[in-house]
Amino acid sequence: MPDSKRFLHPETLRRIARLDLRARHVVEGFLAGMHRSSHFGQSVEFLQHREYAWGDDLRYVDWKVWAKQDRFYVKQFEEDTNLRCTLLCDVSASMRYGSQAMNKYEYGCTIAVSLAYLLLRQQDAVGCVAFDDSTRMIVPLRTRRNHLDSIIRALNVSEPENKTEMYQILQKVAETYPRRGLVVLVSDLLVGREGLFRGLKLLRSRGHDVMVFHVMDDDELDFPFTGPTRFEGLELPEHLRCNPRALREGYLASLSSYLEEVRRGCVRNNVDYSLLRTSEPLSAVLAAYLSNRLGRHHRN
Repeated sequence: MPDSKRFLHPETLRRIARLDLRARHVVEGFLAGMHRSSHFGQSVEFLQHREYAWGDDLRYVDWKVWAKQDRFYVKQFEEDTNLRCTLLCDVSASMRYGSQAMNKYEYGCTIAVSLAYLLLRQQDAVGCVAFDDSTRMIVPLRTRRNHLDSIIRALNVSEPENKTEMYQILQKVAETYPRRGLVVLVSDLLVGREGLFRGLKLLRSRGHDVMVFHVMDDDELDFPFTGPTRFEGLELPEHLRCNPRALREGYLASLSSYLEEVRRGCVRNNVDYSLLRTSEPLSAVLAAYLSNRLGRHHRN
């Protein structure tokens, strides 16, 4: 969907100040791009599928078939219940960092509100938790369309500050939302991995499906710095003056080890994991979410 990718690019979205309009732009652009596929509407050859039609519930699009054939089919199931989804949004100080059109906090909020818009559009129940070292705001599960305003207010009043205490947050979520549902964590994951994995394991043991959107800035992933640089801590009152060229090789090796540890920890706990650059179009987020939902249906 070449056209929609341009409209879903952070550089374009940054110019849309209101989160509700930005989310609508993301979701409707993604859906329109899918609808305009050149292979859309060809004959169906699979007995268990039918052609996707505009307005169909996107949870039932067979993304595995799409990946193989670039065609859109809908898988129907005998029984279905509305989804309960809790969005966990990291608003700790490290999320303030950004070298792109949107910093990590803005990108993460756009992810959360876009998913909320899509879910409410499908009459699913959505809740939201904004957190740093504690739960800053908790928005209960609701299905009404105007519930999006409550989620946006919760994120707007939660400007990034403090550190992140991930295990305490995930434990609180498990206690606050005891009924099984989908938990979507949006964070840069600059946290202790032991607490993160314990928290993910706890949520899975309570029957929740869990998705992790790991948001990182291009600078953090590529370390493009060259001349003498002063690095300042966002969560610690420390700074470092250095020649980054001397650190680059070691930094990238440590980063690779860290990312692999996070990925393996998620796999070990049966958690769906996606690493996202803040320069990437948000279509990747919606595609990952929808693929997750269909995959859960197949596994269940």
